[in-house]
Amino acid sequence: MEQFNATTLQEFILLGFRVGQQGRLLLLISFTLVYILTLVENMVIILVVSQDAHLSSLPMYILLSNFSWLEVCYVSATVPRMLFDLSFPGGVISFYACFIQFYVFFSLGTVECLFLSAMALDRYLAICCPLQYTQIMSKKACFLLVTLCWIIGFLCYIAPASLISRLSFCGPNSIDHYICDSGGLLALACHPPEYLSLFCYITSSALILVTFFFILASYVGIIFALAKKSSENAGNKGFQTMSSHLAVVTLFYGSVATMYIGHTEKNRTENMKVITLFYSAVAPLLNPLIYCLRNNQVKEALVRVLRKKGVI
Repeated sequence: MEQFNATTLQEFILLGFRVGQQGRLLLLISFTLVYILTLVENMVIILVVSQDAHLSSLPMYILLSNFSWLEVCYVSATVPRMLFDLSFPGGVISFYACFIQFYVFFSLGTVECLFLSAMALDRYLAICCPLQYTQIMSKKACFLLVTLCWIIGFLCYIAPASLISRLSFCGPNSIDHYICDSGGLLALACHPPEYLSLFCYITSSALILVTFFFILASYVGIIFALAKKSSENAGNKGFQTMSSHLAVVTLFYGSVATMYIGHTEKNRTENMKVITLFYSAVAPLLNPLIYCLRNNQVKEALVRVLRKKGVI
């Protein structure tokens, strides 16, 4: 089949953001700080959970610690490359590096959807089934859930990445984005089969919608359970345990949803860059702050760890 001939292009050019020299410098400084702060914040959460005997035994914090590892990987999949291109204009990326970035970035995005679903399930079980919670969400079950999230996430994009990489690319070789994505790559293919674009769209949409509605169903169940509780304190405590997760879900799915609505063809490409940058770089910076600022257990554990290390 002609569409699966060996590629004639050995590299691509990421056009990145259409800004002047001053704009590039501002982006470079801003997102260097964002990247460093994101790494520090998430590594602090990982350190606190791993060093605190109490938190490291609770499913909620095992999930949170793994979620922080995910955020470190997620932001590292795109931002260092973007910073390099801002420092050295040209945006040349090899064929293999482009597809590795495409596969890793979208796989990690899938893992994030699955982790947010797993964390919603954990909150549902903790609030709606408190007596059975410790039996259902044992440490072994929690680690199994974490492992499945990582494995399934990286399995989902094997087919799209493999199929697109086997296409023949005739040029031009410019991708109007700061990352390698399916839309940009398919636009450069000589004879892309019509089903492939639809397949990629359905794969992404299905993953987003299935996990979103699972989270939504979990929270509907939680709200009904809290409404039945006679104690006001119990209801407030239950809401506090889910409010941080709800804020993170809103950040992630809200930004992803805007990619599908409200854009004309004229401004769609630039908006896609900004939205992708938000949920892949800014959200991982904000998520640790959301969890720590609204979680007394994390703050108290952080103080204990700092005292143990002799910092304070």
